[in-house]
Amino acid sequence: MQKSNISFDLSVIPILHYFYTMRLRLAGFLGVALMIFIIGFSSSCRKQRMLTTGGSLAFSTDTLQFDTVFTAAGSFTTGLLIYNRQSEAVTVSSVKMLHGASSYFHINVDGFKGNAVSNIKIAAHDSVYVFATVNIDPTNKLMPFIVTDSLVATLNGKDFYVPFTAYGQNARYIVDSVLTGNPVWDTMLPYVIVNSAQVNPGATLTINAGCRVYMHQNSSLIVLGKLLCNGTKEDSIIFQGDRLDRSYFGYQGYAGEWGSLYFDSRSNGSKLTCTRLVNCGNASLGYAAAIWVAPDSVNYNNPTATPQLTLDRCVIQNAIGYGILSFTGSIVATNCLVNTTGAQAMAVFKGGFDSITNCTFANYGNYAVSHSSSPTLSILNWLEVAQDVYAYSDLNMVMRNCIVYGSLDSEVVCDTSGSTIHGTYKTNLAFDHCILKMGTDIEGFVKMNQCLQQDPKFINSAKGDFHIGSGSPAIGKGTPVSAVNKDLEDWVRGGGNDIGCYQYH
Repeated sequence: MQKSNISFDLSVIPILHYFYTMRLRLAGFLGVALMIFIIGFSSSCRKQRMLTTGGSLAFSTDTLQFDTVFTAAGSFTTGLLIYNRQSEAVTVSSVKMLHGASSYFHINVDGFKGNAVSNIKIAAHDSVYVFATVNIDPTNKLMPFIVTDSLVATLNGKDFYVPFTAYGQNARYIVDSVLTGNPVWDTMLPYVIVNSAQVNPGATLTINAGCRVYMHQNSSLIVLGKLLCNGTKEDSIIFQGDRLDRSYFGYQGYAGEWGSLYFDSRSNGSKLTCTRLVNCGNASLGYAAAIWVAPDSVNYNNPTATPQLTLDRCVIQNAIGYGILSFTGSIVATNCLVNTTGAQAMAVFKGGFDSITNCTFANYGNYAVSHSSSPTLSILNWLEVAQDVYAYSDLNMVMRNCIVYGSLDSEVVCDTSGSTIHGTYKTNLAFDHCILKMGTDIEGFVKMNQCLQQDPKFINSAKGDFHIGSGSPAIGKGTPVSAVNKDLEDWVRGGGNDIGCYQYH
């Protein structure tokens, strides 16, 4: 056999082994790198995945408040965040102001200006910033005191809202305030009450003649101490809603724009003179009433003591609920007009200690206030506090030279029934020289002295004119009251006292 000529150089074996080993290591490295690339690419794909249906947006605040009180033409900028808390990216199809180009507010969304910005992308678990600016002229008296709008962000066809609010005029803003000492409100600037104000026990708030008090939505004035409204015929004091732009938004004369004047059990000696409450009476405090008087705990059942509340030449009109609501309170009212209320113009529940002279209570309803079931006047010595559970108190009340009239068949309800023990409480109720629409079924405890059941012949009840016209049975049929020598408009009553708040002239 012939031997092979092939031979091996054993010295090259280590070199071959080195290259072979490096080849394996390189392959391993490339494999690991490839795996990292694939994982990274896959992760990157997941991050860029878009949520195209459903989903939600969140915001860094529930309401964006521009809380600078403007005293000159100016602007103020603040902002909020829009959050995407999903694991997928989203495209917000629109971020805009609800009122569009007419809005007082202007926005910049993630660097894009305009009151309507489209197609804003937000990565998963990320957010975008919205800068918001309000530009107003606070000297413009046609502008509302509180400027409002809403930011609207739309995701996959669903809208998400954030309300914007700012002060719009030169005014003194009373925001969530507790009043102590003896503050005096003047006429240099109007006052705007936002989120209610409280007169603390022992404090006296005095409001000067001609002062205008504007109440923001659902705001009330809570009196634990004393309120003195010193209006005059020439310069009355007016409580009204703060929406001065009703002619633009509609619903002028809108009942229930604000809440109540509430007089607590501890309150005593409050007096409203030549004061008007209009477009009021929502249930922000619990009961829907323009004036709400709690049980008198200071001078209970003392007719010679200072009452909780005295009303002199006051007007309450267009209340969505009660005009005057009293639970065992003490009220003295003279030359007052209460008209156009959704519930009773005056309701006395669980008794009370009241003297009402030369007042007119009239209800006919209008486009905003229904008068279909509640009578104009209710006087009860009881209150149903739970189903078939009643609370009682003394009733000591006189109505003299008053008109109670309206569009229902009967506008007066007087009742002490509901319990076998009601006779243990004093029930003194007298109508003296009044015009009443109350039917013939009159409770035995009610004392009637020279009262009439005749149409008072108002000038124009449909248009809210409750002066008495020529030929009215109210003319000269009242009884003289020495302390009441003028009417609601300061006309001298002379020798013949007319029934109601207005003297015929």
